[in-house]
Amino acid sequence: MSGTTTARAFGIDFGGTGIKGAPVDLEIGDFAAERVRIKTPDPATPEAVADVFVELLGEFDDIEGPIGVTVPGIVRKGIVHSAANIDPAWIGTDADALFSKATGREVHVVNDADAAGIAEARYGVARSRGGLVILTTLGTGIGSALIHDGHLVPNSELGHLEVEGHEAEKWAANSVREEHDLSMEKWAERLQAYYRTLERLFSPELFVVGGGISKRAEEFLPLLDLDTAIVPASLLNKAGVVGAAVYASEASGA
Repeated sequence: MSGTTTARAFGIDFGGTGIKGAPVDLEIGDFAAERVRIKTPDPATPEAVADVFVELLGEFDDIEGPIGVTVPGIVRKGIVHSAANIDPAWIGTDADALFSKATGREVHVVNDADAAGIAEARYGVARSRGGLVILTTLGTGIGSALIHDGHLVPNSELGHLEVEGHEAEKWAANSVREEHDLSMEKWAERLQAYYRTLERLFSPELFVVGGGISKRAEEFLPLLDLDTAIVPASLLNKAGVVGAAVYASEASGA
């Protein structure tokens, strides 16, 4: 229809090896233009990452709406409070203010797993799902997002739970499977203990499994014996960018 505009925001997914960004059509939860990826700087200090954001945004002619950014750490009111898998310089950084100043745009920062949870709840396998949904990302560590009746409960950090005497992400993350060359069967035994612990503590309605390994979900999810349904995430590597864009749109009141 002539004159109709589509609600958009821009999402940036800050990862250990790459920084990815794209404008997001908030009506459908998909990219409105081809994604751009730039290698993560080394060291990935807040200032160095901000410079990459400016470079990335320069690849797009017209950017509409606010900008959302994922960070692999606890984020409260735009300030980063942990750095388990990123440069320690991030701790205490007001990332909202830093990135807004660097880019000249309104920027809102969100935990990376929380962004994935937002995306799956809005557009993916957890859409319109009532009760408690727990999304876990199985990667270098284990990220988590709690979604209750469609609303995010931020900064859950369930990868740091103790399971059978181990910190969960140091025992059951996909990186551990790769490092120790675990078979899917052996790895599934660890995942079984982890998800059983989550069941006992939270009694969720649904588990959603994200991270790159979720593309191989048919190799390990059927090996789990849980009372709770467990399914692979549907947005895959788009989830961070899409969820960050949604978060920024809502945080800005757009």
